[in-house]
Amino acid sequence: MTNTENKLIGTRRKSLTTMLAALLAGSLVATAGGFAYAKTDGQAFDPAQFQQRIEKRVDKALTGTDATQDQKKKVAEILQTAFKDMKPLHDQRVENRKAMEAAMQAPTLDPARIEQIRAEQMQVADASSKRFTKALTDAGNVLSASQRQAFFKSWSQSHDQNHGKRHG
Repeated sequence: MTNTENKLIGTRRKSLTTMLAALLAGSLVATAGGFAYAKTDGQAFDPAQFQQRIEKRVDKALTGTDATQDQKKKVAEILQTAFKDMKPLHDQRVENRKAMEAAMQAPTLDPARIEQIRAEQMQVADASSKRFTKALTDAGNVLSASQRQAFFKSWSQSHDQNHGKRHG
């Protein structure tokens, strides 16, 4: 092999390594929502407990505002429905992670298959993001401007604190 050919092969390997690292990092980011969806601590998922968790979080986020019980109930219902709608997307992320693991552990790497899994994972992440953004917009429309600001400030702070506890 010539020096130029060796450099080309080395560059392709680096590109593949960089792509795989980015793919794995992206997969971790895209699936982080799964932990927010169902923090089960190794136990079976309990929808009733999850609904209660959302209700408590909404109530806490709206404490100190003039939000009515009806507004709190509507916001909680919107978020509960969104998370219920997102459950199949969470399941698909789990399947995609398994597929990626299998593809990466195969005797021969199939770049086309890896790209297909990556693309599917990004479609799922986009669908999850769209659904959750719609839920947040719908919830925001139930509240006045000052209630909405207080809610999202509290919701974000709670997310940041929990995120730091899990990953920090």
